[in-house]
Amino acid sequence: MSKKLIITIARQYGSGGREIGEKIAAALGIPLYDKEIIKDAAAQGDLHVDVIKKSEETAANSLLYTLAMGSNVFGASMSFGYKMPLNDKLFILQSDIIKNYAKEGSCVIIGRCGDYVLRDESNLLRVFVFGDLDHRKQRVIERHPDVKESQVVDIINKTDKRRASYYNFYTGQKWGKYDNYDLTVNSSTLGIDGVVDTVVALAKEKME
Repeated sequence: MSKKLIITIARQYGSGGREIGEKIAAALGIPLYDKEIIKDAAAQGDLHVDVIKKSEETAANSLLYTLAMGSNVFGASMSFGYKMPLNDKLFILQSDIIKNYAKEGSCVIIGRCGDYVLRDESNLLRVFVFGDLDHRKQRVIERHPDVKESQVVDIINKTDKRRASYYNFYTGQKWGKYDNYDLTVNSSTLGIDGVVDTVVALAKEKME
């Protein structure tokens, strides 16, 4: 496998997207970036990690976004005497970090609009993982036993809504819409390992 390949994974909450990403990275022998993005963005922006975690995947209505829709949000030079909102600063920081990862070589990127940030990459595999609600509920309950079963659906819906709002806000596209991805796959149908096998097989073809 000689070609560089960047795999981005967007996912519904409880679909197993992160575990799928970990297994794909292990199978291909390439790094996975998820929480590392937060740490590196904090270091680069001289911010505390908790500040990024709190603001992550939320989108404030900001002047920067309105202006960026007619320009370029990535590193755009704004000379209007306007203080950049924290959410916008974090998005730009994380985007720069993701681009740096991609320059270094093949990798798996979890969430954070990776498919959009790296849209100009020549060898990019964009994956969206979704699942049936019952399967996602069970997975959340198993992974978070402290969460009451009566609260699970609300947590799933709110988390997905937050992810969708963040993605839609900063990309101008629709989160989960099939034509924003190269592969949309139901982890409830294929199972975690089935999704991994599918993506790994496709990745190997693209990396040859």
